Amino acid sequence: MNVMDITSLRIIVTITTFVTFVGIWLWAWLRSNQKDFDEAANLPFEGEE
Repeated sequence: MNVMDITSLRIIVTITTFVTFVGIWLWAWLRSNQKDFDEAANLPFEGEE
């Protein structure tokens, strides 16, 4: 029986974290999300007179 050692676990966690980071980075830079982010950026200024 093959047992996963700590090094294999660290490699899997590192790769998973990197793929998640790249996915979030790409999602944040998509042009289709720009309108939503612009609206969110202006939320603190709504309701001021």
